[in-house]
This record gives sequence, structure tokens and C-alpha cells, in this order.
Amino acid sequence: MGEREHRRGDLTPTLLDAPVWSDALVESAGIPIRDAPFVTVGGGIGSFVMVDYLRIAGVPTSDIRVLSNIDQPWQTYQYLTRVSQIPEPERIRSDSSSRPDNIWGFPSYALSEAWRDRTARPLLHVLGEPIFADYWTPRVGDVFASMAREAARIGYPRMLDKGVVRMVRRRDKGGYFTILTPPEGTSQTRRIAYRSRFTHVAVGYPGLRFLPDLQEFREKYGDYTRVVNAYEPHEHVYEFLKTRPGTVVVRGGGIVASRVLQRLMDDRERHGLQTRIVHIFRTFVTGAHGPHLWARRKGGDGWAYQGFNYPKSVWGGQLKARMRKLDGAERAALYKEMGGTNTPKRRRWQQQMRAGREGGWYEAFQGVVERVEPGVDGTLTSIVASDSGTRKVGSNYIIDCTGLEADIAEHRILADLLTHAGAGRNPLGRLEVERHFEVKGTASGDGALYATGAATLGGYFPGVDTFLGLQVGAQEIADDLARRGFCRRIGPIRSATQWVRWALGRPVKEA
Repeated sequence: MGEREHRRGDLTPTLLDAPVWSDALVESAGIPIRDAPFVTVGGGIGSFVMVDYLRIAGVPTSDIRVLSNIDQPWQTYQYLTRVSQIPEPERIRSDSSSRPDNIWGFPSYALSEAWRDRTARPLLHVLGEPIFADYWTPRVGDVFASMAREAARIGYPRMLDKGVVRMVRRRDKGGYFTILTPPEGTSQTRRIAYRSRFTHVAVGYPGLRFLPDLQEFREKYGDYTRVVNAYEPHEHVYEFLKTRPGTVVVRGGGIVASRVLQRLMDDRERHGLQTRIVHIFRTFVTGAHGPHLWARRKGGDGWAYQGFNYPKSVWGGQLKARMRKLDGAERAALYKEMGGTNTPKRRRWQQQMRAGREGGWYEAFQGVVERVEPGVDGTLTSIVASDSGTRKVGSNYIIDCTGLEADIAEHRILADLLTHAGAGRNPLGRLEVERHFEVKGTASGDGALYATGAATLGGYFPGVDTFLGLQVGAQEIADDLARRGFCRRIGPIRSATQWVRWALGRPVKEA
């Protein structure tokens, strides 16, 4: 499409090719410009936590714009937990004090639940963990409800502008332009340009990553119902198994695999089903493992066990301090040492797996699936290479639980940052950020581009894709913004007074 043929108010070839834009260049394309000192892109929990810090620091709602295609910051996470078999009454893998709605972490989820339900049971549970009880974790429905209260308190809806963000580009006079495509029928132009001094990107995971053999099967046979990803809607699998005996192949060894496994076993027990489960691990853990005696992780029956995503010291202990000093290969090596797929060890599904092995309806083994082929009568056949040789595993369904690990270049905004904004990759292939979460190489005059969340995994701070990790990132950014004069620093007095307002449910008092 030529320069003269583009739609008025849309991106031109000149804009698409230019890494730095001028006001005149944007105006010449007929794209309206809206000013906002701070823009956050994504609108999920990462954006919500960032905005929460800024509002508590006294930044008025008029200076903040949240650009997002979702209505509520927990909407995407709510969808992912639901399809991965964590309904709202169930508990998620999060520490009691990791509260996205509460930057102070007090009262913890356990204390709030004990107060609300008038029982000391959650507090006794926390005191006994992890020796006498599993780690206490909050109900996912309580997490959503608490975020809803905080969103109303800080005026989150007033800062939200709906639409799909196309790109972020540097401005020649400093700061950035963020291009938003508003919903159909809500604007006279195709795009809107937000001109800001500071921009924050928190877009979550780039997307689903299917294992190559499963992706090949889906594309070759057009079958998207029998081979499914755990992060896709797949309730039809469980409904089918309620109507007749069947076999399900589960692939993966992380927390989502454990949740899918528990759902299959719960249904089998609750409805008297005859479901058979074949669990294929790429790496089969037989016991405690790790590079050092002081850094060994429990394991067994194929699983690597760990209470949370990372050891607790990454959020404020020796590992956090050590990681901030490392670069390149040394940083990547430490990530490899403490990372890896793992899941909490829950007594309930440990008992279920034991019963399944004894009853012959649950089988777990190590293997590499070479390909998947259609079987007879609408079934699937997985060709698996294992230590005992090649074997064929028949099933009615395959559930891929290997995670949200697509390359960042598959996300349009992140790919554009790599191509046009000067952003680079860290040792794990994600966005490289400074210790205060500014994206390296993207400075623009007196402005700064920040990023938090899963897209920055591999930086100076581990645990970025957790509730507490998002809060640590937001706090570092808020402190940097205070140094730049954009907002007040949250000191002891303001912190204490704002906590009282939070506890009483009163709106944030602006500076």
C-alpha cells in the first residue's frame, strides 16, 4: 500500500519504518495525539500493580493511562486459571503475603481469611508449613475479589482506555508514542497516538507454545479437539470421559500438569469413571536432585517438587543480591541452577497417584514423543521413544501441559521493540532490562521505557512472573520515577498513612 493510499488516521509506511517519530510525522498521517505523562501497556496484573504503586505515591488518575483490550486486570489470569483446572474456590500457587492488591503484604491472605471466616485454621496452617502441612496458599476467587476492591479504590476504571496496542516508538523530543487501535465504532480514526514521557510494558506471556509433534498433528489433520493445550478451553475432554471409558495422555511435569491430573482423578473418583491416564515425562525425576547439597530440590515419581516458582530468597535474600551482580553466561547459569519445571507437593494428589499406580489406571514414564498419528475409531496413537524402546500409546485425547513459553518475537509489541526501539535480549532470550526495569537501549531524551513480568525473565531479578515479582518490579520503577521527579517517593509516613486508608477502604489521597 503506497503512501497516498493509506487510510486517514492510520499508520503510513514512513511511520512503520521510522524508529523515531516526530509530532509532525504522526499528525501528517491524521492520527490524533493524546497526552499522558505515564502510559502502561497490557492492562493485566502487571499494569494493575504498577498503577497501584503510582496512585499510592500520589500520582493523579489524569496523569496515567492504561491501554488494554480487557476490562479487568485479572481477566486474562482468571481465564488461564479456569481452563487449567483451578476454579475460583481452589487455591493457587502463591505465598500468603504476595497480594497484588496490597503493596504492604499485611494483612496476609491467611490472616484475612481467618478474620473473615472467624477461624484460626489458616494461621495454624501457616505456622505448620511446610513440615506439618502443605504450604498455605490463597483461594483464587479471593485474589480476584481483593483486586476488584483495590481497583475501585484507586480509580482504575477512570484510567483505562480500551483497544489493542500496536506498537511503542521513541519520540524525537523525548518520550514515546504508543499506538492504540480503539474498538470499532468508538473513534473516527483507525489509530490513536498516546504521547508520554514514560511508558511501561506488561503484556504477560507472548503466547502458547505447542510441542512440535502436537502442532504438526493439529495442522496436518485439522484436529483441534483431541489434541489440546491445558491453557485452551478443553472442558469437552472431561465431559467425554463422563460418558464412556477412555484414555488420556498427559504431557508435562509442572503445576498445570498436576492440576489437570488432579481434575482427571477427582472426576474418576467422584463419578465412578473408568478413565485411564498415561503420563509422559520428558525428564523423569526419581529423587532429590540439584547441583549442591544446599540447593537440592525434592522429587520423585517423575516430579520435581518445590513450594513456589523459585526459592524464597530470590525475592529479598541472598539469591536476589547475588543475581543483581551477574551478567551474561553467569546469570544464565544461575537461572538454570535454580529454575526448571516443578510443582508443589500436595498430599491429596499424591494419594490419588499412588492409588492409580496400584490400580493400574495411572502410568507414568519417561519418553520423547516422536510423532502423533490418527488411530482407529477416532483415537490417537503417540509414537514414543523410551529407554525400553519405541512404544505406541493409544488414547482418546492428549493434553499438552508444557506451558506458556512462546518466543517474545511472536508478540507484536515485543517484536517491534526488538526491531525498532533498540531493545535487546537477555541471557534467556527475553527483554533485557536494567536493575530498575528500564528496557536497555530504549532511552528517549528524559523519558524511559520500562517492562515487567514474564517478558523480562532472565534479568537481574528472578521471579518476575509472580505476584510478588510484579510488585518488586513496580516498586523499583516507582523509586526510579521518584528520582526523576515524576512522583513522590513512598516514605515511611506516606506508607503508613496510605496503609490506613487501604485498611479502611478509603480512596487514595493524591499528593
